[in-house]
Amino acid sequence: MMIWTTRFSRKKAVVTILLMGVVMAVLILLTGRTDSESGADLPVLADNSQRVAYLQSLGWEVAEEPLETLQVLLPETLEEPYRSYNELQLRQGFDLTPCLGKQVSRYTYAVLNHPERANGVQANLYLCEDQPVAGDIFCPGANGFQTGLLFPETPQGN
Repeated sequence: MMIWTTRFSRKKAVVTILLMGVVMAVLILLTGRTDSESGADLPVLADNSQRVAYLQSLGWEVAEEPLETLQVLLPETLEEPYRSYNELQLRQGFDLTPCLGKQVSRYTYAVLNHPERANGVQANLYLCEDQPVAGDIFCPGANGFQTGLLFPETPQGN
């Protein structure tokens, strides 16, 4: 058995307790701030029906089952093409940076109601810890495109 003793004056004891309190307060503030910024307002999409309902809430009609499910390990730092893709995500309220170095799931669904193309349009939804962190609507191939997840507004007069 080891016994360790030290002498503390009242002044040292008070300073030590105050320093520990300040450190604890800073840790509590940082932890609370991280939790609120990490997507507390984002929905949890743990199963397929929740993912389909989320896409429907954005205006998209999609096939009930995904065309593809893929696990993607994001790099530690944003480099191309992830940097450009994250710019699209930032414009629509998502951000990949909290998930850097983590594995995300990509679910790809066939879009059934694109206003300009009847076939070939797909929706990608990227989830990190069951919360959406990115997504896009795209059409591969010649004359293809990639846009954000929000349903396009119909032009006036239609």
